[in-house]
Amino acid sequence: MGKTEEDRDPRVRMWAPVCQAIALLLGPYAEVVLHDPQTDRVLEIWNPMTSRGPGDPSLLGELDELDPSARDVFGPYEKLLADGRRLSSVSAILRDELDRPSAVLCVNLDRTPLEQAAAVLSAFGAPTVPRPEPLFEQDWNERIQHIIGAYVRECGRPVERLTRQDRLTVLARLDEARVFAVRRATPVVAGALRVSRSTLYGLLAELRAPSAKD
Repeated sequence: MGKTEEDRDPRVRMWAPVCQAIALLLGPYAEVVLHDPQTDRVLEIWNPMTSRGPGDPSLLGELDELDPSARDVFGPYEKLLADGRRLSSVSAILRDELDRPSAVLCVNLDRTPLEQAAAVLSAFGAPTVPRPEPLFEQDWNERIQHIIGAYVRECGRPVERLTRQDRLTVLARLDEARVFAVRRATPVVAGALRVSRSTLYGLLAELRAPSAKD
């Protein structure tokens, strides 16, 4: 028969809500273990990742040998399971009213989902091969987007925060790429730069003024 609430160790009764809350928040990827430092046995375990259970050896070692500067909280440190999974773990010494170690709380977080997510993001962020330019030679809309987007990444400011000089620089690059030789390109450029057509015409006039080329 299972233990009743009255039969449970008082330390388990005290800390079970905390342990269960951590297990629920990080589950099913976190194992939470409450250890008895006096008997070096597991008091209770939530979301077990191995076959150990209450009453099994904790194998904690000597608490007196731990670094006192850590102030009873140690980690995160790395652990490995037999199946190769890597864990990030933290341990905390829980003290009683006389400042004696009453229990040790350990949280073991399975890093597998994080490593899988990192691998996916890394694959998406892998360097790309140069684009096949012959496919885009006639696509002036693509050329506009590419030139403006490249400048935005270069200067580190979004389109709506480009300065007047920024826009003149972008227009010079677009002009050099002969974008404005296409009759329908001007409204597309204005839309991409988030300016009105009249503003764009004024900037083009400033760019092409003789004084601007001195």
